[in-house]
Amino acid sequence: MTKYCLTVTCPTKRGIVAAISGFLADKGCNITDSAQFDDLETGNFFMRVSFASETGNDADSLRAEFAPVASGFDMNFAFHDEAAKMKVVIMVSRFGHCLNDLLYRARIGALPVEIVAVISNHMDYQKVVVNHDIPFHCIKVTKENKPEAEARIMQVVEEAGAELIVLARYMQILSDEMCQKMSGRIINIHHSFLPSFKGANPYKQAFARGVKLIGATSHYVTADLDEGPIIEQDTVRVTHAQSPEDYVSLGRDVESAVLARAIHAHAHRRVFINGSKTVVFPASPGSFSSERMG
Repeated sequence: MTKYCLTVTCPTKRGIVAAISGFLADKGCNITDSAQFDDLETGNFFMRVSFASETGNDADSLRAEFAPVASGFDMNFAFHDEAAKMKVVIMVSRFGHCLNDLLYRARIGALPVEIVAVISNHMDYQKVVVNHDIPFHCIKVTKENKPEAEARIMQVVEEAGAELIVLARYMQILSDEMCQKMSGRIINIHHSFLPSFKGANPYKQAFARGVKLIGATSHYVTADLDEGPIIEQDTVRVTHAQSPEDYVSLGRDVESAVLARAIHAHAHRRVFINGSKTVVFPASPGSFSSERMG
């Protein structure tokens, strides 16, 4: 049996859940996992349903037959094959901890993604990426060539058929045009000291101030730089006994874990943008299992 995921966003209204579950039952589909949220402040309704087709329905036929149901509730909806891996382009500069972590997780199947290209403005990780049989593109970015460089980046993304761009410590600011074009499809990671500690060596600034919590935030990229809708966050405790170098190492660990969890949620279609914030549903049973170890 093929397993699918249905995602729905629409204005809140009585009968939505009944209409969706009734449709799936009529089409011979068995619901295996379901999550919903009704935002009373915005009037928006969100739902994600995992189900198995027991009668051989494919996504195209389900999509076409569901359209009349959706129109009655003004739904934005999509059907996804849960076995299909999301194609991802990773962008990185000179900090490789997130890149290496994602390469490993993708290789063992811990993330439901296919990394179709890695783009960098430096050559540091070319060998690592090529050794994973992934295309590597070095695209230098300067103030003078930024429009041309971003055009080349988008060419790589489009030719690879990527659905998502991951900024794995990519230290270049994307243009408003690129952010708007890829709205909801670029994920970034950074430390959670903003706005307290900006610029160079934020961890050393935090050490000097005696910070007791080191955190990381992963969010969608918007024209507002590091203020896009947050997907995932986490922290790790530190004490007076840690050195500035400890802060950096612990920060890298939490950044890697938070970015991976954000990508996992996005790739499993669990994240819904709700204005300036997000709705993130819990993972379905079995979605963290890996194909292999090592």
